[in-house]
Amino acid sequence: MICYRCGMEAGNARHCPSCGADLEVFHRVIRISNSYYNIGLEQASVRNLSSAVISLKNSLKFNKYNIDARNLLGLVYCEMGETVAALSEWVISRSYQPENNIANRYLDEIQKNRGQLDAVNQTIKKYNQALHYCKQDSRDLAIIQLKKVLSLNPKLVKGHQLLALLYIQDGKLELAKKTLRNAGKIDTNNTTTLRYLKEVNTRLKERNPSKKPKNDDLISYQSGNETIIMPKRFKETSIGATLVYIVIGLLVGTAVTAFLVVPNVRSRAMEDARAQVADASDTISTKGQEIKDLENQISDLQDKLEEETNNNEKVADQIKSYERLLKAYVSYADNDVIATGETLEKVDTSYLSKSSKTIYDDLNEKVQGQYLEKLYQEGYRYYQRGNYKDAIKDLKKVVKKQEDFRDGSAAYYLAQSYRKNNNLETAKQYYQYVVDNYPGTERARTSQNYVDAQE
Repeated sequence: MICYRCGMEAGNARHCPSCGADLEVFHRVIRISNSYYNIGLEQASVRNLSSAVISLKNSLKFNKYNIDARNLLGLVYCEMGETVAALSEWVISRSYQPENNIANRYLDEIQKNRGQLDAVNQTIKKYNQALHYCKQDSRDLAIIQLKKVLSLNPKLVKGHQLLALLYIQDGKLELAKKTLRNAGKIDTNNTTTLRYLKEVNTRLKERNPSKKPKNDDLISYQSGNETIIMPKRFKETSIGATLVYIVIGLLVGTAVTAFLVVPNVRSRAMEDARAQVADASDTISTKGQEIKDLENQISDLQDKLEEETNNNEKVADQIKSYERLLKAYVSYADNDVIATGETLEKVDTSYLSKSSKTIYDDLNEKVQGQYLEKLYQEGYRYYQRGNYKDAIKDLKKVVKKQEDFRDGSAAYYLAQSYRKNNNLETAKQYYQYVVDNYPGTERARTSQNYVDAQE
């Protein structure tokens, strides 16, 4: 944990080891913020999004630098269709923590997708237009606008709720219920959605009260152990009914005849179909062989092309290595040790001939000591001036080439530069190297103090 007063790493101590500030209340506030974040995470995992928003906002009230809570709040807003609110949270998150922040990826993905940004702008304009129509009591126009909004952004919970409210006012209760169920799939425990749904169900019950079926047209009586059910009224068959029965009989006879003829017709059709399938299979087999031959030819050509490409790249890298060796030699002739050393680092010796490799080794042996010394001096000057980024850049090159350069001085000032650049973890590694390899020295004692402070 970073001390709120001096900005140094304080760990879980009750008092800051650097400035002595009391951190007990600060620890308690951080724990409360993390607790609200965990509650919001659980609620979001079961799609209780509106409750998750409340929990995450409470987390940020206690600790506005809780990056995980702010990023999750943006994701919840995005899932509810409120992209603008999500972008606001991610922008704030990035301003608090520019490096190693997943909000950068969220913002980059949305900014790269121009179509999504246009859809967000259209959604906002159409939703505001729908609200304007509602204020003017133009419900039909508002419904049209909201349908367009939901086609662009189906996750907008407020859009579903407003559309359902308009349906309720128009008496379209079934449509309102369907719309509210869609909103419930996005946010399962939204109080506004549940309140509207309860109102719709109440009105549907009032409109369609339960009715018991009437059996006034039937009578029943007991005959021995059997119950006889029969209609109250019985009409004697008329001449018209008799004619209807005759017509039905003729239709049934025609249907039976058709069923006897149709199987033969189907059988012939199946035989023709089988013959056509066989011809098609032969054609497909022939074409398949031709396609396979063409694919083999394409594969051979691709292999040749890849081989030629690799050869060209190898030749290009070889030429580049010779050019760098020549450039290093010119820099050495001009007494520019830094440029010579940096150029030699970029030479790939695997592409050099035996004689060229000998030239490279001789030049590298002559320059190496001077190169490291100048890099060290330059890095140390940057350190003294407070330019820790450039100091890290030069001293890191020295330590990479020779870790024990100047009895660990390069490693010590590299650790100091990392610490003063607020990279405590990396600084600790080089402090530990000085402690392990140069015990008893003043720098080792100073390095041990910084290591202990971090732990």
